[in-house]
Amino acid sequence: MVHVWLVEDNALYRETIADVIDAAPPHVASAFPSCEEALAALDAGALPDAVLMDIGLPGMGGVEGARVFQARAPAVPVVMLTVHQDTDTIFQAVCAGASGYLLKTATPEAILAAVDEVRAGGAAMDAQIARRVLTLFTSLAAPPPDYGLSERETEILQHLVAGQTKRQIAEALCLSPHTVDGHVRNVYGKLHVHTRGEVVAKALRERLV
Repeated sequence: MVHVWLVEDNALYRETIADVIDAAPPHVASAFPSCEEALAALDAGALPDAVLMDIGLPGMGGVEGARVFQARAPAVPVVMLTVHQDTDTIFQAVCAGASGYLLKTATPEAILAAVDEVRAGGAAMDAQIARRVLTLFTSLAAPPPDYGLSERETEILQHLVAGQTKRQIAEALCLSPHTVDGHVRNVYGKLHVHTRGEVVAKALRERLV
């Protein structure tokens, strides 16, 4: 048996894909509406052969879920199933350890083929996504762009990427929280981003740190 876990909050899509999997022996589906429930099953001793993971999940998102799955069960490949095609989301999923990335418009045959592909050690990607990934990694080969960050702003950015809060950054650099807040606003402005997730993704994607 090939045990495939499907983590998807949309009940209709979840049931549809589970039926597709069950109709293609030796594949057998186990469906979960959230990462938390799937991880609870993993902690209880169950182990899938592959995971199909939605990105836009309530609670723990799919990217974080993929990261946790890879930490707890590194031999289990995770394929992201999503409607998102933006580069930042793709990059975050790849960095989280996803072995594949398919759009939800993929045919049942393509989804089953993706499961078999990642189980064999390959990487399964929709053609549109593959082109974006190729463009992304081509850009990584180029020198990092210069956004005019000061030495202090670059240092602040490094701490943001490391996951530190503004208070932790202030303590580490012996600065006031107000000063750190000003530097963070400058970093956001120069990188043209609005959230911590965006600044971290951009810093990693463009090798700014």
